[in-house]
Amino acid sequence: MKNMKEQVEKPEGYARVAKDKLRILPLGGMREIGMNMLVIEYENDIIIIDCGLAFPDENMPGVDTIIPDFTYLRQHKEKIRGLFFTHGHEDHIGAVAWFMREFSTPIYGTPLTIKLANNKWQDVGRGGSEKNDKNDPRFHVVEAGETVQAGKFRVEFIHVNHSIADACALAIHTPLGVIIHSGDFKIDFTPINGKPIALNRFSELGQEGVLALLLESTNVEIPGVTPSETRVGESFSEIFANSKGRVFVATFSSNVFRIQQVISAAEEHKRKYVLLGYSMNKVFEAADSLGYITYNKDNLIEVWDAKLFEDHELVFITTGSQGEFNAALSRMAFSEHKHVNIKKGDTVILSSSKIPGNEKSIYRVINELFKIGADVYYESLDEIHVSGHAYRDELQLLINLCNPHYFIPVHGEYRHLHKNAELARSQGIPDECVFILNNGDIFEFDNYEGAITGFVEESTGVLIDGGGVGDVNKGVLRERKLLGDDGVVTCSMVVNTKKNVLAAAPEIQALGFIYTDDRDILVKNIQKTVEAYAEKTKKKDRQLSKWLRHSQLREQIRNVLYSETKRRPMVILSVLEI
Repeated sequence: MKNMKEQVEKPEGYARVAKDKLRILPLGGMREIGMNMLVIEYENDIIIIDCGLAFPDENMPGVDTIIPDFTYLRQHKEKIRGLFFTHGHEDHIGAVAWFMREFSTPIYGTPLTIKLANNKWQDVGRGGSEKNDKNDPRFHVVEAGETVQAGKFRVEFIHVNHSIADACALAIHTPLGVIIHSGDFKIDFTPINGKPIALNRFSELGQEGVLALLLESTNVEIPGVTPSETRVGESFSEIFANSKGRVFVATFSSNVFRIQQVISAAEEHKRKYVLLGYSMNKVFEAADSLGYITYNKDNLIEVWDAKLFEDHELVFITTGSQGEFNAALSRMAFSEHKHVNIKKGDTVILSSSKIPGNEKSIYRVINELFKIGADVYYESLDEIHVSGHAYRDELQLLINLCNPHYFIPVHGEYRHLHKNAELARSQGIPDECVFILNNGDIFEFDNYEGAITGFVEESTGVLIDGGGVGDVNKGVLRERKLLGDDGVVTCSMVVNTKKNVLAAAPEIQALGFIYTDDRDILVKNIQKTVEAYAEKTKKKDRQLSKWLRHSQLREQIRNVLYSETKRRPMVILSVLEI
């Protein structure tokens, strides 16, 4: 075995792979949470695993979502044999609408996954008059245990447990060996719906020989094993029994098992239930159409009918567990919902984990709920949520069952990948066979030996801003951040072109910048700066209207503003010629 490093020096650009080499190329989902997309390539065949989106952070004002960069796929469009989904969460299928606008690739997934992907295509991809309820012909439904031939690849779907129904790992049978992609999973021997994870199949593949294991890393820092979903159902039942008023349960709309538990607890305690939020209703419809929800239809009521029942007879199942401003829970907490608002005596349960970065928004809503007088249950107080991602002992078990030659941690920030790599080494996988990849890294197998051989440039993601795709770059984000932090100052000037002089004193306006008693003094200082600059320009016999637009004047104004206020607002110059 060659001595291989975790990272190799990256050459300029990347070299095309030889025909007999197998390559793995992540276009998203490495060293980050979300935007999962992985390319596997051999000779003239490419398959893609997942096509997810990521959500913007506080440094991306105005950005709606982030999707993978499809440049590499555009360059090799004729090689693509299929897109394969592991499950139906947004970070794995959320970018499918943008993908489908460009590629006619067959798309494979389990029943609920395809339902949700088709909903995404209908809502984001088509929209308008073309919207309908039929599956696009590119979608193909596959059951767990089935295998799909895609060029020289055979892709096998292996049932796993997760926080959404129909989740699968993928075993990709290649000419050089089997690559297992775990997808998102946990080991639950008492799942709410369906069977436990197919550990026997992982064991069989491990005995036959696994070339590489790509293993999720989300909860690798947590020792032990994830609790079973059944514990949450028991907590719901206890809370419902002790609640005298209405009950509101906020959870991820995609967590069909959690929705089932809320419904079961509601029916046990003779309560009607209402679904709140667009995505909650869409996922419920998809799951219900597949028979994944068991409920009494007489107990599901519309929100406007809730007023016909006593408070102790009602449960509201809602979106907004992450504190999103426009989600139903936030609007109800701040009395902005058009049908129902939370009041004193209500019980509110936030049944989800906190996505990193959302803590402020979540606690903003929790604080408001406590002010109202509601009883609030959230993860840090009660056993009302269990993760859908494997803890360390479960990850260790899968490593041992698969017994892979090579190990590549996926789905996590760098610390998660690093800890998962350490775990693999502790289970006997040689250091030279454990690789932490970055988005864009090309990992190649040459004669069964793997190494990082290059990279592709386009792997940082594409920003979606309203209807624009890729219109927002770092410069635009920097300007938006500047506007948000320090505001804007506009300087409007009128030039007499015949005399080459200012026709009037410059008009200064400040927005989001300064509202103090010193404002008039600051405005006069800016006017003096502009007038002095104009006089100097005239003496040099330069065209005034042109030079008033020059960056020199903008910098002089910014220097005045900074010297007076220690802030650097955006400065906009406007020149009118008469």
